Amino acid sequence: MMGTFTAVVRRIDGFCDEVPRQWATVEDDGPLRLFVREGPGWPFYARPVPGGGPVTGADVVRVRARQRELRLPEAFEWLPAAAPSMLDAVRDAGMAPRLCPLLVLEGEPLPSPLPPGYDARLLGPADGDLAAAADALHAVAAEAFGLGAQRGLSATELAALRTDLADGRVARLLVTGPDGPVAAGSAQRSGDVVEIVGIGTLPPARRRGLAGAVTAVLAGAARAAGADVVFLAAADEPASRVYQRVGFQVVGHTGIAEAP
Repeated sequence: MMGTFTAVVRRIDGFCDEVPRQWATVEDDGPLRLFVREGPGWPFYARPVPGGGPVTGADVVRVRARQRELRLPEAFEWLPAAAPSMLDAVRDAGMAPRLCPLLVLEGEPLPSPLPPGYDARLLGPADGDLAAAADALHAVAAEAFGLGAQRGLSATELAALRTDLADGRVARLLVTGPDGPVAAGSAQRSGDVVEIVGIGTLPPARRRGLAGAVTAVLAGAARAAGADVVFLAAADEPASRVYQRVGFQVVGHTGIAEAP
């Protein structure tokens, strides 16, 4: 199921076009839009311009060249229901797209308690140990996703994180067990729409319900802060079932294409 362009999918598509603007500048090339991050942080993607018309393989090739010029990852994200031409366009440009389940929270998140001996912590801008906690969170996420060792946050990155946490643009959650940090997750917000991202658990701690618990805490915090739409993209169908147990429902797919 690709999903249909419903009202909630339209709002998510708008979010995906708006949220990077908090940290990036915009470059449009025909029907595609590239977000170029300003300052520290993970690079953003390129995506179809909302209402920008069909995308061709030649359009994708041009933007990939611009990404290489800027030394950015060659990465594209889109909602197939909003941009049906994008799937064939990235294939014509020599990329192998993936379709990931797109899920939206229905009502309040269902209870998903942590196992005994585990604690979840939402990082706060005034935390005295924010640097250490953020470094631990990044290390957990890097290992969970096979990204290799990560350096600690610079003073500039730490200051930016404090500002983003204080302004409610992001949320960061760290789970600690008997042997230290084992799971993490994040959220990013634009208006009254929140996306939950980066949910990861260290391999030895998997199959204990930690991913569901992280999702439930972040979703509950988003609702408590007034979020009307809370959504996420699952890596695959097994991950989607984890999130469905927390109260999320599949509404379509997200398309992702990345150069190796």
